[in-house]
Amino acid sequence: MDAEATAPGRQRPEALDAKLLLLTALIIAVCGLVYELLAGTLASYLLGDSVMQFSTVIGLYLSAMGLGSWLSGRVDSQVARRFVEVELGVALVGGLAAPALFLAFGHLSFFRVVLYGFVATVGTLVGLEIPLLLRVLRDQLPFKDLIARVLTVDYIGALLASLLFPLLLVPRLGLVRTGLVFGVLNAIVGLWSTHLLRALIPRPRDLQIKALVILGLLASGVVGADRITALAEEGMYADEVIFARSSPYQRIVVTRGRAGFQLFLSGNLQFASADEARYHEALVHPAMSLAPGARRVLVLGGGDGLAVRELLKHRSVEEIQLVDLDPAMTRLARSFPLLRELNRDSLDSPRVQVTNEDAYTWLAGDHGRFDAAIVDFPDPNNFALGKLYTTHFYRMLRRALAPGAPVAIQGTSPLMARNSYWCVAQTLEAAGFAVRGYHAAVPSFGEWGFLLARDAPFEVPARLPPLELRFLNDAALAAMFVFPADMARVPTEVNRLDNQILVQYYEAEWKRWN
Repeated sequence: MDAEATAPGRQRPEALDAKLLLLTALIIAVCGLVYELLAGTLASYLLGDSVMQFSTVIGLYLSAMGLGSWLSGRVDSQVARRFVEVELGVALVGGLAAPALFLAFGHLSFFRVVLYGFVATVGTLVGLEIPLLLRVLRDQLPFKDLIARVLTVDYIGALLASLLFPLLLVPRLGLVRTGLVFGVLNAIVGLWSTHLLRALIPRPRDLQIKALVILGLLASGVVGADRITALAEEGMYADEVIFARSSPYQRIVVTRGRAGFQLFLSGNLQFASADEARYHEALVHPAMSLAPGARRVLVLGGGDGLAVRELLKHRSVEEIQLVDLDPAMTRLARSFPLLRELNRDSLDSPRVQVTNEDAYTWLAGDHGRFDAAIVDFPDPNNFALGKLYTTHFYRMLRRALAPGAPVAIQGTSPLMARNSYWCVAQTLEAAGFAVRGYHAAVPSFGEWGFLLARDAPFEVPARLPPLELRFLNDAALAAMFVFPADMARVPTEVNRLDNQILVQYYEAEWKRWN
């Protein structure tokens, strides 16, 4: 029994409330996993290469927890006091990790050192928590019940955190405010523990003062979280940030400079107003040239409304079905003045129906046949997006098309990510499509690639319909289907659900340029 538990005039440890201490274990378990998820998400968001970032962050975090557990054995006295000190340390370091990492990314060249330093420190402190709490509780419960109950609430806390993080915390609070809020929660647990463990902590006033100071610091951060995020994003983007919002699916940022405005999703450029016409005309009109009388057209992705704008130029089109996962993106396209002007209020056209649903799930249903399709997904930089480039997805897409209906797909850069681009072509062919690749120069992106596909072999389109276009003409259309030697086809594997080889190609190739 620890010396502080038997001091003269002190309450005996039997007076401790085991249920409240188990509730404490539940709260610290939730906080611990939230910090781990924050670190992995931030690393993936800021550095890309999501598989590598989550793997390294989780591996380092768990290893650090092991170190913390080992270090807990070196605590020989005043275990309850050390437990409270650890809680306050977790509150301070864990709570400040997200804002500090955001700011460091925009302003420091050694960001990875800072990232892994925070991960190791928080992991070590979290690893200290449960062993110290077990020692505090050891006189309250039989050993087998003690281990069973503490581990049970620890695992339940992990489940709660894993559900709350994507469904509530990130979409409602954002990454920075989530970290600060859970730091506040940890500090409250530390302050609460000074009362709960008063039988074991002589003279706790210094701990209470520290807890209140940390609470005040973190609470101030919660209030100013939007300003912290704005400061961080000012360092991340070259131009002024004029709009920023987190949805359940992504971080949406709009910046504005002398040449116009730009839209970023989770840090990745989606378009620049100065040259987006090159991209969207190239994406839409070659396919529509193969379907001059198309009445029903399917658009997957493209929640900004710019591909729909181009489709509305074709008078034969009576119905456009847009399927985009994120309602925040389609709301922005309908409400943000700069974007509304650029897309010409395309999503409010009576010919357009907007559905906010995962395209993968939506295609599994029966929605009739379409005369053409435009697929405008973000690049396959993670497995959630990679599934939208698989043979299974393309087979579902083929079933949704009328015989002979063309489909156009953006396929990343055949120059910067050659294997990735031709992997998309190989996968379309494996799904039963005949495929012709083409490309266009888009200054904001570089040389960009597209794929035109049909259920049977076809000749590339030679003429465009008479439309008001800024970039494309018949000569440019013909040139897009000619590939120079450094972008010519290379052999690749097929992208399937069970291998996601495209994500691996993509991360390896773009890493060379970032």
